[in-house]
Amino acid sequence: MQWDGISEFVFVAENESFTLASKKMAISTAQVSRQISALEKRLNTKLFYRTTRKVSLTEEGRVFYQHCRGVLDGLDAAERAITNLQSKPQGKIKLTAPVTYGEQQILPLVNSFMQQYGDIEVNAFLSNQTLDLIEDGYDLAIRLGKLRDSSMMAKKLGTRTNYVCASPAYLKVHGIPHSLSELNKHSCLLGTLDYWHFRGEGKETNIRVTGKLRYNSGLGLVDAALKGLGIVQLPDYYVQEHIESGALITLLDNYREPDEGIWAVYPHNRHLSPKVRLLVDYLVEGLGGS
Repeated sequence: MQWDGISEFVFVAENESFTLASKKMAISTAQVSRQISALEKRLNTKLFYRTTRKVSLTEEGRVFYQHCRGVLDGLDAAERAITNLQSKPQGKIKLTAPVTYGEQQILPLVNSFMQQYGDIEVNAFLSNQTLDLIEDGYDLAIRLGKLRDSSMMAKKLGTRTNYVCASPAYLKVHGIPHSLSELNKHSCLLGTLDYWHFRGEGKETNIRVTGKLRYNSGLGLVDAALKGLGIVQLPDYYVQEHIESGALITLLDNYREPDEGIWAVYPHNRHLSPKVRLLVDYLVEGLGGS
């Protein structure tokens, strides 16, 4: 009896919504509301402020949440301990990753992972949008570059290098830029931003570039660069093989910005389950992280 309403209370507190909590728990909103009301009656304490637009914790609710969260974390840890004793990891993993990086790097590793762990199910959704992990129910996300969300925990999987490069045919006609200021004399192949990232005089800097071509597709920009249409700045997973083959020549290497991180990100208040930690460790090994 003393446990009635605790899970519902924690879900509502973390989602600030009875509706979202009911969806996460796969029960009706009415049932969540009944459990919360019964819990408040049992405690003789108001736990939430309720308006038509928002649900927030009272001071008593915040204190109660801290204790309840710790209790549920302890139960989760106990369940994980039992899971670790099983001979085979099993269960579902829901993850998201950027489209091209996910296609080229993450999903092939996930496929290899699943060859070894056939009792694990993976649901991967590729998107270049920054999705809400808690609201959308993701176990983890793969994020590239600088992390901005301090409410998330992160594990470094590896790094990526941004290259500026062009085809030998383009450079033969238009010459090789040796300084950042020379970029304004060249046709730059643009992505979604009007500037490129560099490191000059000991600090990071953004240089505005212009050109006649703009795509929101890295693969389209690579093809344009290979066909001599201009200079491009792209991460290594787009251009590495073409650089190694000589089809693209790297430029302005002295101004290259430091390598960026590749991260596995998960909610701050959610511990990694054994199956998710197993996948993260597999990705670290596959992507060369530490």
